[in-house]
Amino acid sequence: MEPGRVSGPTYGVAVRALCEFTAKRGDLDLRFTPSPTAQEGIAGHAVVAARRGEGYQAEVTLSGDFGPLHVRGRADGYDPARNLLEEVKTYRGQLSTMPDNHRHLHWAQLRVYGHLLCAARGLDSVNLALVYYEIGSGLETSLDETRSAVELKTIFEEACGRFTAWAEQELRHREARDAALGGLRFPHAHFRPGQRQLAETVFKANATGRCLLAQAPTGIGKTIGSLFPVLKAAPGQGIDKIFFLAAKTPGRQLALDAVRAIRRDAPALPLRVLELAARDKACEHPDKACHGDSCPLAKGFYDRLPGARQAALTVPVLDRAALREVGLTHDVCPYYLGSEMARWTDVAIGDYNYYFDGSAMLYALAQSNGWRASVLVDEAHNMVARARSMYSCELDRAALRAARAGAPPPVKKALSKIARVWGGIDAAAPASYQVLAAPGEKLLDALAHATGTINDFIAEQPGPLDPALQRFYFDALHFTRLAESFGPHSLCDLARQGQGKDSDSTICIRNVVPAPFLAPRFEGAHSVTLFSATLSPWHYFADLLGLPGNTGWIDVESPFSAAQLTVHVAGRISTRYQHRAASLAPIARLMAAQYARKPGNYLAFFSSFDYLEQAANLFAGEHPEVPIWRQERRMSEAERAGFLARFHPEGSGIGFAVLGGSFGEGIDLPGARLIGAFVATLGLPQLNPVNEQLRTRMQAMFGAGYDYTYLYPGLQKVVQAAGRVIRTELDQGVVYLIDDRFDQGAVRELLPRWWRVEALTA
Repeated sequence: MEPGRVSGPTYGVAVRALCEFTAKRGDLDLRFTPSPTAQEGIAGHAVVAARRGEGYQAEVTLSGDFGPLHVRGRADGYDPARNLLEEVKTYRGQLSTMPDNHRHLHWAQLRVYGHLLCAARGLDSVNLALVYYEIGSGLETSLDETRSAVELKTIFEEACGRFTAWAEQELRHREARDAALGGLRFPHAHFRPGQRQLAETVFKANATGRCLLAQAPTGIGKTIGSLFPVLKAAPGQGIDKIFFLAAKTPGRQLALDAVRAIRRDAPALPLRVLELAARDKACEHPDKACHGDSCPLAKGFYDRLPGARQAALTVPVLDRAALREVGLTHDVCPYYLGSEMARWTDVAIGDYNYYFDGSAMLYALAQSNGWRASVLVDEAHNMVARARSMYSCELDRAALRAARAGAPPPVKKALSKIARVWGGIDAAAPASYQVLAAPGEKLLDALAHATGTINDFIAEQPGPLDPALQRFYFDALHFTRLAESFGPHSLCDLARQGQGKDSDSTICIRNVVPAPFLAPRFEGAHSVTLFSATLSPWHYFADLLGLPGNTGWIDVESPFSAAQLTVHVAGRISTRYQHRAASLAPIARLMAAQYARKPGNYLAFFSSFDYLEQAANLFAGEHPEVPIWRQERRMSEAERAGFLARFHPEGSGIGFAVLGGSFGEGIDLPGARLIGAFVATLGLPQLNPVNEQLRTRMQAMFGAGYDYTYLYPGLQKVVQAAGRVIRTELDQGVVYLIDDRFDQGAVRELLPRWWRVEALTA
């Protein structure tokens, strides 16, 4: 292949991506080493640039072509006076502990930049310096060489030659994919009522590059109704990737089922689909560490990766099982094979955190590769709570003590300083719960000193840290990073457990409004569609999530009629905490009467496991003839599947579950598998000091403290749970809303419009 631009489609590739593909070799090595934060890395590069003389050029943009490849990137710095091109890498500790394959990759990048510079400026040769900057000491170590333009051109062409066949394959795939998507047909004979309206709106959002909030009833097929129109929009909008994000495993499975339905109707469709599962669920050797000296699937990982990568491309749907099969066939880690294949897939299906978390892999890949991505967020009513947890962090004083117990002397001294500062905070905040004005400079300084000391210790004595010390170290790093962006969107609080000398405390940076963190994620995508059966009122989600001002909104008409679902309000029963004991007997009578009228499968939802246990025990004692089964705390996937298996069409009985848990959303029990639900709660979050602070902040920021903190989140859970009953246009069922507050106008307004709610008189 001759160098230079060729006619036809081009394939853009970053210098780093090119070199990672062609020059990475050896073991996968994820042994914990102290590494600079992103901000420390940026600061380190700035320090190195500031040390250079006048005329030094930082961040030099370079590009070049080879066949179909357009290679681009930014070299860290060039000194024209010395004809010196530098690549700066920041690190912590001893440079001698850096794996050889890392340095090999760094040299590969620098030499590619060297060629691009020589070609751009007509240089015959260039001096190259690989500069390693140690964050703690500020020490620079420079590895130098001089290369001729001819040598560098040869190196560049060899790298591009190894990548070109892959790039041409990718170009052919993209061309075939887009051609096939242009002619793709909906995989079912007809759209369900409401499904077409949803699909058309999602298509328009992608056609105009806008975000969309889509409220659509359960049971209309939201998954395929949102995925299909994005696939159709992809060719015309130049969409590179589709990210389908789910809150829970059942949501990922629904997306995989939708993809398989599309492929059944179009078996030749060249569409690559990848499921991203959590590492703890994909790990083959949980008893081993992630490096070649411990795990056989990490040994020589990058040497065997090319074969595994090519084999993975032949599997249209790389779900967890398929990834495992390919990985084990080629003796590479299935989880990290999945991370690699995220670069080469068309549709990635995973958890919210893959795009919205602070260190989200898919978001980082999209930004570094310049992908145009369309993001689909399933069951998006979960996003507020999940995003708050992503940008919150807690430090526990008991964990600090455990870390000190196993710490070496210099680290123990630094941790003792944290303990002394913490003691002062405790003394100044004696209440069981107290909001602090800010994390506090003394605490942050002590945390920074301790993490730096731990970094130095690891650099001098590489090896595994004591588990308790490592956990506290990671918590301290997360806490200090969140403290850098602390503002009105978060609060800092101290909570105390126990009394007197036996008391312990936790200090938490608690995010209450994720919008400042999420807004860049929405802006970085071509389009984001958030869909759920419960996205009302829309301004609640727009305010808290930071959606762009031009975000669209649709409330899809329900295909179901009021005649299909009888909704009763048991307004003479109170499920408030102080009334729960008195509520048990009337709830049991109500459930037994409904079951006697129409035996079948029912779900009964309660606000807590304690309430559930009390209700189930009483009901079982008074009505032993009715089969019951219960949701247990911390059920495994197999146990959850067993719970759902009890709902078979010929069966009957009542499953007791917790509102907002595994069985309150994301499960599909059509027809006789579920004919009714009892919801014995409004689902309101617990009244406690944290939620009261949240209410105060919501009132100050949005003028809707109670609604944003209690009412909206609670009623979303109720509607989700009730939505398990009617799943198709043929279903018939009944729902009992058990609490006198369901009679209030503000509550009724948040229930689905198609429901006809009746007061229970008996």
